Amino acid sequence: MGSFERRQRLGFWLGVLGMLLFSVTVPATRLATGTDADPQLSPWFATAGRAAIAGVLSVLFLLFTRSSWPARHLWRPLLLAVLGNVLLWPLLAAIALRSVTAVHAAVIVAVIPLATAVFAVLILHERERMGFWVCAVLGAALVIVFSLIRADGAGGFGFAWADVLLVVAVLASAFGYVYGAQVTLELGAERVICWMCALALPVSLPLMLWLWPDAATLAKVRWPSWAGLIYIGTVSMWSGFFAWYRGLEWGGTLRVSQVLLLQPFFAMLFAVPLLGEHIDALSLAFALAVVLMVFLGRRFSGATRIAPQPE
Repeated sequence: MGSFERRQRLGFWLGVLGMLLFSVTVPATRLATGTDADPQLSPWFATAGRAAIAGVLSVLFLLFTRSSWPARHLWRPLLLAVLGNVLLWPLLAAIALRSVTAVHAAVIVAVIPLATAVFAVLILHERERMGFWVCAVLGAALVIVFSLIRADGAGGFGFAWADVLLVVAVLASAFGYVYGAQVTLELGAERVICWMCALALPVSLPLMLWLWPDAATLAKVRWPSWAGLIYIGTVSMWSGFFAWYRGLEWGGTLRVSQVLLLQPFFAMLFAVPLLGEHIDALSLAFALAVVLMVFLGRRFSGATRIAPQPE
């Protein structure tokens, strides 16, 4: 096997590794925040904490690699990416995960790749074929139907409200990914996520310290919650992107990006040992249907050239 083939194979497995690492994000977030019945770390603290941890690591990386400051025209898309991916997506998801299971959330966030493609078309003013828009509408409809079925079955407004937060989180994530992708060619993938986290550090670090739990709250927080926070700060918000983007570069974007279709199912699987949840037939069926829409949407897509993003 030649060096090119070995690098391509390594790239594919790095992509698989990145997908697996990101699959733990939703269960780890719920592990950090706990539930309404058994609260652990505040969603606000968890959001600020994960961003601060990733921010410190990013600053160290940028200093070690002697990275230069981004050019002036890159600041606007970087700050918009920070708003969507570093602030809104983690916060809204963390609040919602207090009320819904990770298995349930995995169905909603499965539509992120499709939402990202839609935002890319709207922001970059590109044209798409009718088949793409049909898949986008059907994917959104599936998420809404799933939410309504669950809300009706639970009989509580809080459950439906959590789904609204998750949908807005998905939109914020997709919005941020599009703007982050705009600067990837100039900065390099690893530096994009590092600059995003570093730019948020002046806000995230003071906020984390201000929101630090008091003694009474700390006494109730169990160690798995701290482990969840460390994971989403060091892996979900930072190092997971290194494996993912390197995998896309070495293994080929078209080939490696297909492994993202498995991410919702692995998120469900990780929720079983980490949180003691079970995978019900309804969630699995809707996840399969949403992933099918994402897959078909990619097949129909002819205009969008944005790099696939993990959830």
